[in-house]
Amino acid sequence: MKKKTLVAIGLTISALLFGACSSSQAEKDPQDDKVVIYTNADEEPVEVIKNVLDQNGYQDQYVLQSFGTSELGSKMLSEGTNIETDLVTMSTFYLTSAQDSKKMFKPVNTTLEPLDTIPNYTAPFTVQEGTIFYNTEALKEKGLPIPASLKDLAKPVYKGALSISDIKQSSTAWLLFQALIDNYGEKEAKEILADIYKNTGDHLEASGSGPIKKVRLGEVAIGFGLRHQAVKDKNEGLPIDYVEPTEGTYSLTESLALVDKGEATNPKAQKMLNTILSKGRNNLLEIYPSPLYQGEENQDLDTAAKNKIFPQTLTAELLAEHQKLID
Repeated sequence: MKKKTLVAIGLTISALLFGACSSSQAEKDPQDDKVVIYTNADEEPVEVIKNVLDQNGYQDQYVLQSFGTSELGSKMLSEGTNIETDLVTMSTFYLTSAQDSKKMFKPVNTTLEPLDTIPNYTAPFTVQEGTIFYNTEALKEKGLPIPASLKDLAKPVYKGALSISDIKQSSTAWLLFQALIDNYGEKEAKEILADIYKNTGDHLEASGSGPIKKVRLGEVAIGFGLRHQAVKDKNEGLPIDYVEPTEGTYSLTESLALVDKGEATNPKAQKMLNTILSKGRNNLLEIYPSPLYQGEENQDLDTAAKNKIFPQTLTAELLAEHQKLID
């Protein structure tokens, strides 16, 4: 074979290889540079995240994807550091279990000082509170009494008029379970829950926001769900009111966490986390009025009179135990 032919073939192969690498690099770099954010948060905090990042120089530099709490929890517990995301907002109890089993999160560096002692891999984001709410017009139309307690929801008079979320899909339902277990013990709580589920029937919702949507429409008269949503609806003039259950208003936190990907960790993830907290907490307090950091105030917003926290440390394993109460 002539030298010219060999040189031509060599140049052709080099060009093809260079072109393939260049093409691959061109396709890969833009997406790889973006911070992937997974969240189980409701619509309101998701909008806060987007607005804060977009208004502070991070527009088009992240990909945000929403999941149900159980779905995202399962992904973390099964995938560990192999999970695609760089940054998560998630129920703190799931983060705790994922860190214990997978060691998947980095220490978080933030200038904010939490009110409570917390693990160094979490940055509290919101406080979720559960309560009873009702449609004033639907309740009157059906001639139903206003329930005073969570135990009241088990009364036969509320059959077909109640909506709650499914504890196997939404952590919001766990707030109901925690309150009943803490006040009445597991045995009686199981009996109360069985009757509540009978009253719920086809109105068992996958999402924590599902019950308030049905109550807004008057499809059911009463629901159990997130307190801040009922407060917002009432303040906006909708026919919605809410009850502070005699058992107390139970809460759990959701937090931000950074996935530890070693040398592949995207440095912008930590910067975005700090931006979300430093620029977004005031907006979040307008939705979830409970302070989480030093110097925060509830801005005279409606807060629960009888806040309670379940006495045991919340973990995914404890959730699984409580889920068995309705099996």
